[in-house]
Amino acid sequence: MKVIAINGSPKAEGNTYHAIKLVADEMAKDGIETEIIHVGNKVFRGCMACGGCAKNRDEKCVFDDGINEIIQKMKEADGIILGSPVHYSAIGGTMKSFLDRTFYVAGVNGGLFRHKVGASVVAVRRSGGLPTFNQLNNFLNYSEMLMPTSNYWNVIHGRAPGEVLQDEEGVQIMRVLGKNMAWLLKLAENGKDIPAPEQEKKYLQILYPHCIIKCNQAKNKNAS
Repeated sequence: MKVIAINGSPKAEGNTYHAIKLVADEMAKDGIETEIIHVGNKVFRGCMACGGCAKNRDEKCVFDDGINEIIQKMKEADGIILGSPVHYSAIGGTMKSFLDRTFYVAGVNGGLFRHKVGASVVAVRRSGGLPTFNQLNNFLNYSEMLMPTSNYWNVIHGRAPGEVLQDEEGVQIMRVLGKNMAWLLKLAENGKDIPAPEQEKKYLQILYPHCIIKCNQAKNKNAS
């Protein structure tokens, strides 16, 4: 089994990397491979809301700046880890652009990440870890992913690169997350003979002051 971990920090081996690595090292004990992809130092534009990915349905963003290759790696993986530093109590800017585009492409192409195991980790100096953790989890929840938990929220503290390793409680949180993620991955693998729930078409309800327009993605496809 393989996990793709997305490092959303501008630093290749900053504290976000170390948080991911703690989880990955624990999963490696169960024979699970983790590939860490560094996106935080890339130049990824934000989603332009052009609807091209929904119209083409080719599992690609129309802006081919390296994101499409990563989408395919995430599609082929058994699990996904999202890791981000905290910038103004939120996801790092490049990471946010990456996630908006990646998960939108996945969603309009039948749910590429549906029922994969997905977890989020956050590295923070002081405050803003929980809002960032919640923001990352929004992408996993929206995609019908299976989310392992730890014995606390998946946030680890440190300023200088590597300093998070001194956060003993944070290290334990990541270690427990790695154990639970490995266990859930094995459950998912061994349960493949159990039929998954039928996927429902997403039902969109758009509210306006004087009317309610109800539609689904199939209708949106024709209107694009």
